[in-house]
Amino acid sequence: MDLDAYFDSTDGQGVLATADAKGKVDLAIYSKPRFLDKKNVVFIMSDRLTHHNLQTNPNAAYLFQEAREGYNGKRLILRKVADKENGPDVEVLRRKCTVPEGTGKRLGRSYTVKFRIKAVRPLVGEGA
Repeated sequence: MDLDAYFDSTDGQGVLATADAKGKVDLAIYSKPRFLDKKNVVFIMSDRLTHHNLQTNPNAAYLFQEAREGYNGKRLILRKVADKENGPDVEVLRRKCTVPEGTGKRLGRSYTVKFRIKAVRPLVGEGA
């Protein structure tokens, strides 16, 4: 199963990790990535700390834990390649995303942030 099909068919919770230029780490709950192709994904972001960190450090990691017993899921190692403010893509992608109840408040500007997938690892263990 390819990653796009995996995320479309698997329930779970995602966390995006970023760090600023000095290495100070932040974690935030994020919906599943939307795939542009086999190596590129996009997330919708508000103008908050995660987005600010990516302005000075393009590296990120996305952890996805499946909603079933055990430690199953994926870790995506990412690098930002594009960042677009309030484009029409934001609303198109927003309609496709399922946001956990109580987490979806829109705060000002929104961005579509494109990442290149550098590595895919299992949730637990070394993997690739």
